[in-house]
Amino acid sequence: MGIIELLGLAGSVSLLSGWRLYATVLITGLAMRSGWVPLPEQLQMLDVLANPWVLGIAGVGAVMEFFADKVMWLDSIWDAVHSLIRPVGGALLALAIVDPGDPTWQVIAFLLGGGAAFAAHAGKASARAAVNTSPEPVSNVMVSTAEDVATVGLLALAIANPVIAAVIAVGLLVFSIALIVLVGRTLRRILRPRPRQPGAP
Repeated sequence: MGIIELLGLAGSVSLLSGWRLYATVLITGLAMRSGWVPLPEQLQMLDVLANPWVLGIAGVGAVMEFFADKVMWLDSIWDAVHSLIRPVGGALLALAIVDPGDPTWQVIAFLLGGGAAFAAHAGKASARAAVNTSPEPVSNVMVSTAEDVATVGLLALAIANPVIAAVIAVGLLVFSIALIVLVGRTLRRILRPRPRQPGAP
């Protein structure tokens, strides 16, 4: 597997951990433990994720995140608490995928993984904060469920095919940046003071 494919795989896992860190760890660990997904050799370095204790903690975190993410404004509080946890988790996952014998690429993977996870997290948190301005809870649940399905499907695809993983990583990064820009523009438009009408007090 070439370095581009490795970085693509690391980037995909990191970006998805910016959305759902616990689910990413849990699914990867279960895939390794049960052989559900034909994992590339490089992911064998992540065998610590198949540890029962790690799986248990990730499972509890995934369940808590699943329900917290469906409740209006609680999801934003959850995102705020995980503003540091998700980027660090994404950076460590990316670091574990790259060859430990090459410090240069490990540093690159760590920086890119942390940055990718932060970008995904920021995009998700920004979008969910915007969705929470809606008075009804249905859109919140729908967006959260879509994130759940996308995380599981894209993670399985990235693990199974490292070439597609690189495409997924680029696509998710562009999507996350676009979300940040779009939400930022929307908020500026909403918060911009309106000019006073002539004759208004």
